[in-house]
Amino acid sequence: MNIIIPTLGKERQQTYSPFLPICPETGHVLEIPVIEIDKEKSKIIFDNKGKKLEASILDGNCKLQWKVDWAMRWYALDIDFEMYGKDLIESAILSTKIINLLGKKNPSGFAYELFLDEKGEKISKSKGNGITINQWLEYASPESLSLYMYQNPKRAKKLYKEIVPKAVDEYLECIEKSKRQNELQLLMNPVWHVHDGKIPKEEMIMTFSMLLNLVETSNADSKDLLWKFVKKYKSDISELNFPIFDSLIGYAIKYFNDVIKAQKKYKTANSSEKLALEALIKTLEKCTDEMSPEDIQTLIYSTGKENGYADNLRDWFKLIYEVVFGDENGPRMGFFISFFGVKETTELLINKLK
Repeated sequence: MNIIIPTLGKERQQTYSPFLPICPETGHVLEIPVIEIDKEKSKIIFDNKGKKLEASILDGNCKLQWKVDWAMRWYALDIDFEMYGKDLIESAILSTKIINLLGKKNPSGFAYELFLDEKGEKISKSKGNGITINQWLEYASPESLSLYMYQNPKRAKKLYKEIVPKAVDEYLECIEKSKRQNELQLLMNPVWHVHDGKIPKEEMIMTFSMLLNLVETSNADSKDLLWKFVKKYKSDISELNFPIFDSLIGYAIKYFNDVIKAQKKYKTANSSEKLALEALIKTLEKCTDEMSPEDIQTLIYSTGKENGYADNLRDWFKLIYEVVFGDENGPRMGFFISFFGVKETTELLINKLK
């Protein structure tokens, strides 16, 4: 009691008991004052609205208060490791004192930081801010979430819907890196731990961010339809050999429709911007699907330089992204065009300028 009492307010100190009796009539847990403690019989007599209520602490008719139940769980189950959020550090210190008093060693502890929403505020169920684990799993794999949780546990992380694509791409990048790493480097790669040493060998077809752009430009609303589009340009792949990519397709369709679609703000090009994009259309009309992504990318660079963007190519690509994808950022256009198709991209640009 000398451990708990100093942590309570003066009024609560007068009636505090680490045990709360269960009402024999209603089955409800009662928070009522203590009259007497019978240590020999392991019983406590409570004041239940003027009536004495005698309860044993050993027969299941009492519930432990939250300030002691953590320590007693450690004691009863011989817990040797406990993780907890930084908001529970004081509770961990309190529980350590209690279990040490009972003659046992406290478990090794690890305090992790809390998750924040996009504004840097603490995620709260009542506010409904941020993203829940169940929501994440609608948009991405459990492994991508594990990787996000794994990295920098002592640093506060922002957890909201718009962070998902980046987290998925980091997961895919770690898998790709693992194919070129030696044994020691693999141990330092987070996906080695996420997959318990059995990292997938699947070849990555494209990033999740690129796939989201493909969902939009292809107007695909089902996995079968998007797979047909992918196979049109990658005829040698199948769902069975690319299970990660197959799941990514489903996630991408769901994420695009739920999160991205409503946020799109397509730019209407002004007269000078329209001339530059029309020049790009003429450039693409000279390209073929046999050209490499790098060669197509070089031609896009050259077109931008020749049409007023020589000093700031970033603005050139920003213009393309805003007109085509409704966003300031987008994929590497050479790779996107080589996959989506030169003719299809040309038609897409023409339709966007109408």
